[in-house]
Amino acid sequence: MQRLSIFPAALLSLALSVSPAHAAEPPQAWLASWTASPQAVWRSDFLFPSNVPAVLQAQTVRQVARLSVGGPRVRIVLSNAYGKAPLRIGAATVALAASGSAIQPGSLRTLTFSGQPAASVAPGAPLVSDPVELSVPDLARLTVSIHLPQASPVSTFHWDGRETAWIAPQDQTLAARIDDAPGVQTTTARLLLTAIQVEAMAAGQAVAILGDSITDGASASLGMDARWPDFLAERLAPHGVAVVNAGISGGRLLSDGMGDNALARFERDVLAQPGVRTVIVLLGINDISWPGTAFAPRQKRPTLEELTSGYAQLVAQARSRGVRVIAATLTPFAGALPGTPLSDYYQLDKDALRQQLNAWIRASGTFDAVLDFDALARDPAHPLRLLPDYDSGDHLHPGDAGNRALAEGIDLSLLFTNQSPRPAYKAVLR
Repeated sequence: MQRLSIFPAALLSLALSVSPAHAAEPPQAWLASWTASPQAVWRSDFLFPSNVPAVLQAQTVRQVARLSVGGPRVRIVLSNAYGKAPLRIGAATVALAASGSAIQPGSLRTLTFSGQPAASVAPGAPLVSDPVELSVPDLARLTVSIHLPQASPVSTFHWDGRETAWIAPQDQTLAARIDDAPGVQTTTARLLLTAIQVEAMAAGQAVAILGDSITDGASASLGMDARWPDFLAERLAPHGVAVVNAGISGGRLLSDGMGDNALARFERDVLAQPGVRTVIVLLGINDISWPGTAFAPRQKRPTLEELTSGYAQLVAQARSRGVRVIAATLTPFAGALPGTPLSDYYQLDKDALRQQLNAWIRASGTFDAVLDFDALARDPAHPLRLLPDYDSGDHLHPGDAGNRALAEGIDLSLLFTNQSPRPAYKAVLR
């Protein structure tokens, strides 16, 4: 299995050949520090409500996101991936978050786009802001506020944000807080905001995680940064390694679900993110279990060969870009989703396919490394079930304790090698 050094040999050689008195500043680059993968807003007859308004007009959306690694400057990325018309941005700001919708005094920065305070996001496109001077520490929580002055159909979102967002009338981008504004609404979905990037050393790297609701954090406590990628970010931040969560609840490897299939979105959500050198893949349980349920009543279940071919295609895409691929085995799910319209999500023949796929992941040699989440999360007394202490209660998704156990069970040497921990980035407000 190939190992990738965080600091290339050429960079180390250069550092040793230049005397400290004459050494130039280390080269800087942009690094993805937080992401929320875009999804198309579904129709009102879907099994789950979208939890977002159909149209935003003369309103401000304020959202909070926790970064993984910090830096001296930040920029944001907005998305109109599924829009059919340009999306007008009237104003936008970023600040260090306080409690709720409040921001820390002195940290508010106005964002610009190509030097202008307003911009349009083209249909199907992202919009990257200009860099702003805001020194943010590792694991900082940032508040991003976006004003939409015109009628803007909501077509692109991230459904399961695991954070409260506020939608308030008028331009509130400069407000110290907006949760007490007249007419304010709340949602737990992400709107417009798809990434936050920080300026970091050119050798900075990110680990991306491509997954479904287990990665997206379907049962993690709201507003507590308790998804397993969040706990992994806490472990990797001291090493200067970012973690970006490319999970989508209802995501599948081969077929569209509550978002595009993983093969279709892999380039946008993982490979195009700056600094990504390793990707962890935890996908397949919805491919196995959706067919025949209320989600996909007429779909046929994929074969083991179709699933392994899909994984092989992800590996081919990643390696063409020099990105390492680590696969995680699928966790137990016996008795999943009882008392819901999806109580038939689990069946013995579905579990048999899960175990066949896990055996292939462990033994095929396809991946640079394997994380055996199945072995880590299962109940030794009942191996087809989650360990009760890790179970959120729905027998499919880990709770906060289970998410922490998954993250803490990862051998960090599988993610990178020869990386000396750096001090945590310390913010200096100016």
